[in-house]
Amino acid sequence: MLNIAVLVSGGGTNLQALLDAQTAGEIHGGRIALVLASKPGVYALERAQRAGVPSSVIVRREFPTQEAYDDALLARLAEAKIDLVVLAGFLTIISERVVARYENRILNVHPSLIPSFCGEGFYGLRVHEEALRRGVKVTGATVHFVNNVCDGGPIVLQKAVAVEEGDTPETLQRRVMEQAEWKLLPKAVSLFCEGRLTVENGIVHCMEESKA
Repeated sequence: MLNIAVLVSGGGTNLQALLDAQTAGEIHGGRIALVLASKPGVYALERAQRAGVPSSVIVRREFPTQEAYDDALLARLAEAKIDLVVLAGFLTIISERVVARYENRILNVHPSLIPSFCGEGFYGLRVHEEALRRGVKVTGATVHFVNNVCDGGPIVLQKAVAVEEGDTPETLQRRVMEQAEWKLLPKAVSLFCEGRLTVENGIVHCMEESKA
């Protein structure tokens, strides 16, 4: 059974999707062992408490250097014996050192069909504002492994979502969460924990389910 850490910075809607999937028995081979927040008082911490999941808060600005912050983050992950790190709306920079320690073991969900509307500065409503500004008819969400390029890691899963007439950034954000993010992230986590995801030369391979 793999231990999963979910890193959050806000309300934790994607965390809730994972918690709900775990309760429903949809995450095989793993369990959420830690919720780690980038600031105190966020609603995601309440979600963790209600689910009985241990939580921690590590605030970047409380550390004098990135190295000191990395030390604290890596120590907490090691203490919880974490096998998989999931970024669920985590807005603090993950350094190359942390990425190297958890190479091909950090998953992120992004609210667009990468490579569209991604990279530095594209998070939250900004992604959906740009999609509407560009007039696209289809957007969606992507789960990918994290590397040292912002939103540039190997893609695991994607799901398209239609842009509807009259959409606002807020309505589009909600539809993308409900139809894509909340479905893709638990599925990707389960695939990883079942040992059905591998990365070779930057390419993701997903083994088919057994027919037995």
